[in-house]
Amino acid sequence: MDPNKTGNASDQSDGDMASVMGFSGFGKKARTFDLDAIFEQTRRTAIERSQQVLEERQKEETGESSHTAKASSSKQRDRAPAPAPRKKEESSSGSGSSDSESDSDSELIGPPVPKQLTGQEDDEDLVGPPLPPGYRGSTADDEDDDDEDMQDDEDDNPVKKIPDTHEITLQHGSKTVSALALDPSGARLVTGGYDFDVRFWDFAGMDAALNSFRTIQPCECHQIRSLQYSITGDVILVVSGNAQAKVLDRDGFPVMECPKGDQYIVDMANTKGHTAMLNSGCWHPKIKDEFMTCSNDGTVRTWDLSSYKKHKMCFKPRSLQGKKVTPTCCTYSRDGKLVAAGCQDGTIQIWDRNLSVHTKFHCRQAHAPGTDTSCLAFSYDGTILASRGGDDTLKTWDIRNFKKPLNVATGLSAFFSMTDCCFSPDDKLLVTGTSVKKDEGNGKLVFFDRASFQKVYEIDVTNAGVVRCLWHPKLNQIMVGTGNGLAKVYYDPVKSHRGAKLCVVKSKRKERQAETLTQDYIITPHALPMFREARQRSTKKQLEKDRLDPMKSHKPEPPVTGPGRGGRVAAHGGTLSSFIVKNIALDKTDDSNPRQAILRHAKEASENPYWVAPAYSKTQPDAIFQVEEESDEEADKEPEWKKRKI
Repeated sequence: MDPNKTGNASDQSDGDMASVMGFSGFGKKARTFDLDAIFEQTRRTAIERSQQVLEERQKEETGESSHTAKASSSKQRDRAPAPAPRKKEESSSGSGSSDSESDSDSELIGPPVPKQLTGQEDDEDLVGPPLPPGYRGSTADDEDDDDEDMQDDEDDNPVKKIPDTHEITLQHGSKTVSALALDPSGARLVTGGYDFDVRFWDFAGMDAALNSFRTIQPCECHQIRSLQYSITGDVILVVSGNAQAKVLDRDGFPVMECPKGDQYIVDMANTKGHTAMLNSGCWHPKIKDEFMTCSNDGTVRTWDLSSYKKHKMCFKPRSLQGKKVTPTCCTYSRDGKLVAAGCQDGTIQIWDRNLSVHTKFHCRQAHAPGTDTSCLAFSYDGTILASRGGDDTLKTWDIRNFKKPLNVATGLSAFFSMTDCCFSPDDKLLVTGTSVKKDEGNGKLVFFDRASFQKVYEIDVTNAGVVRCLWHPKLNQIMVGTGNGLAKVYYDPVKSHRGAKLCVVKSKRKERQAETLTQDYIITPHALPMFREARQRSTKKQLEKDRLDPMKSHKPEPPVTGPGRGGRVAAHGGTLSSFIVKNIALDKTDDSNPRQAILRHAKEASENPYWVAPAYSKTQPDAIFQVEEESDEEADKEPEWKKRKI
């Protein structure tokens, strides 16, 4: 067979295949690449370019280039077209089409780039007159540096991080808001007060009306002392004025109630619960089922949700003489290994969580004796302890050197035994509230720098004392409870997240009065067809039908308001009862002497009896022992009923 014919046939078949498949090149040998050689050439090129860039930078730093060279380079740049953008220095070795020629193509072609534009990475062409010789324009790197400098300044100044540009006010009631709690996610806020109420606020479910979705009284007629969510946010610890703490779920339903101890037992460690009023309580920061309470019975007890019949451990604060003292506040350290309590004798006592016999750290003269230390708070790094005293001071302590405070702030009046203090999320500020007397100014939220302890900022909250304050780290919002029944939330639209920002953007829901016309549909499957109600197909159509019904659409009489409300008679009533009240019941004669008021009618009653004497005229007995000497004139004046004696 002729090989030429065979080749022609194969070429014809390849052409047919190419026309069908859409590509050609069948039977050709694939091009091979030496990857090692490509990598080596890329490495050398990168080294050469790096050296070239380093040399240019060194020249710029040493200032070897003269003024004439800069001027000539600027003129050369004006005459020449704008340089093409520089390609990436590293060629992608993974693509199979890269070759040694691609490296040579990536080299710059044309006049050299001026040294003023060496560090510039803009892809756009330069437009306009040349830059001055010594001028360094604001490139993208410079703008980034400026932004970083501004950001560093904001980081260095913690006052700029305070979210106080906007606020919302939640009306809890008319009495003091003595407890605040926010769940870890920041979705729900719980407030408690002296009016025994606990209110639940859902930021995502509220509108601009800012109404709570639930109000309960978990402890009946006891003031709420403290509220706190657990670390998982599924349960709430409620500490009130009685001896038994309660645990509620997220919706306010009871989960657990601590038992009450026996008050006749001398050693409080041998009884199963508290025997006097509670002062404070908190959850363990690591263990979700453990919490702690302190009471006027002189003990600090830890509890477990799984075993609620008895406390877990009992810590007993003691004075220098070994006598019992009352703990007024308690808290865990950030790692949960220490238990701290502030006492009425001015001491702060800290125990190891697993050893309740002796204190691990003890400060004898932390605050003035006889005052209530209202709050203890550990910093987020766990090294600093802040204490808010009833002696109008705020102090910070290093528990490793617990004899002297690190810093002291005075003149912070506190009229409430639960006045708060807390650290900012970045651990650079310390926040507390101040109290004021009625009509003597505004209660303030005061911010102190943690390092220098200088007052760096303050917020005028309201014309009552600031009791509770809470700075949520996730929301970056500050919650405040006041002495006049308000709970305020401070936030910043830029720096804060979710929380109050969710509800302020919603409009108030409009009340639809037409919905009151519709009646509930009663399902009666076994009723006869003539008595069975038709199924409601559309609420709108049913509303229109009920509007046409004169009975259903009749507006009832409004309740009585004004002077006639509650059974009281109106001032200008036209009824018979109002006429009687005006003329008889409202007789303003002076009846200060009741005997004289009665005897003034005696003469008229004897001369012209009308009610009682005529009824006994026929049965009146004769006077036997009564001797009267009456004159004729008196006999003539004798009434007729006496003359008709039998």
